Amino acid sequence: MKNEEYEVLHTEGSRPVKMWTRGVPVEEAAKKQLRNTATLPFIYKHIAVMPDVHLGKGSTIGSVIPTLGAVIPAAVGVDIGCGMMAAKTTLTASDLPDNLGPLRSAIERAIPHGMSPKTRGHRGRDEGSWHTPPSVVDAAWLQLKDEFDAICLKTPKLKNTNNYRHLGTLGSGNHFVEVCLDEQGSVWFMLHSGSRGVGNAIGTHFIELAKQDMRTHFINLPDQDLAYLAEGTQHYDDYVEAVGWAQRFARNNREVMMQNLIAAVRTVIHKPFQTHVEAVNCHHNYVQKEHHFGKDVLITRKGAVSARAGELGIIPGSMGAKSFIVRGKGNADSFHSCSHGAGRTMSRTEAKRRFSLDDQIRATEGVECRKDENVIDEIPMAYKDIDAVMLAQRELVDVVHILKQVVCVKG
Repeated sequence: MKNEEYEVLHTEGSRPVKMWTRGVPVEEAAKKQLRNTATLPFIYKHIAVMPDVHLGKGSTIGSVIPTLGAVIPAAVGVDIGCGMMAAKTTLTASDLPDNLGPLRSAIERAIPHGMSPKTRGHRGRDEGSWHTPPSVVDAAWLQLKDEFDAICLKTPKLKNTNNYRHLGTLGSGNHFVEVCLDEQGSVWFMLHSGSRGVGNAIGTHFIELAKQDMRTHFINLPDQDLAYLAEGTQHYDDYVEAVGWAQRFARNNREVMMQNLIAAVRTVIHKPFQTHVEAVNCHHNYVQKEHHFGKDVLITRKGAVSARAGELGIIPGSMGAKSFIVRGKGNADSFHSCSHGAGRTMSRTEAKRRFSLDDQIRATEGVECRKDENVIDEIPMAYKDIDAVMLAQRELVDVVHILKQVVCVKG
């Protein structure tokens, strides 16, 4: 009988690939990448594919990869713990100023973003480019410092990364901070970021160690970025420790930025308000041990969100499009997962080639945001139709709130 919920890619000698992509285009290169991953002998049951799926490095973005006895560092990637945070406030649309420009400026001053703020202190506190009290960052760092010092004893080069200095910073690319309105006119704060420089260093280091292990043991792979670390080895144990720490860093990073965002809004909107009426903080690039189909397995979500029954998650649309607060249905075949966004349909280079600044201005009409050539690569037309993406995963999540951004700060 044909399954109406998902499609299946079958390749002889490999695990099935179950794809929640009905009505959503999937590039052939992404399908090839999925097939390559499914040939690995330690894949458990099947690979689950979300409707925002697109080509990634090594493993496909929008995939859920269950493994027994091994982990693939490149499947987790280098933006370890990247994810979303959203908080509902007691503010309503009528509380927002008519001119949202000063609100965006306050947020941009409050949260370091883009490529320039390499270190906390070289550019910032003295010049007033952000307002996070040192105590906020220090309190968050104290939760991380001891374990980080222990990790650095094993991998000393991580000590010289941007770790403490990047805590509370946004980064660049598709990372963002937004002020949104839900269907009832309630104001939400939402942001997207991960583990920054230190997470990148951890991911890069262990991806290279995995490749070295493959060469040492003469293991041939369909793609060298599928290099893995075998359970029971020192490299595996060290990676599991380091990646878990980076994921906690990412979560704390979002918490610090949210505090910073709230403080910035209070400098513009003087009406007293409460936050975290509802709140979600979820990863979408990470690995953790979970129980599925009777076994404890490692689940790597590369561009996917946990969607256990009743669990809240965030599925953002593109810049200028709506986003969704969702509640998981606990779909077993998806390994309790859903998409992490709309998913790109073209590269950043192709978006800049195909679209103009006028296109970007039209696509972001009604949103207080940057409208310049440096953000054309984030134009909504470079992403899949979020409505089609949501329809394809209707068996994975229920929509709780629909958010529309009115202010967007891009990294």
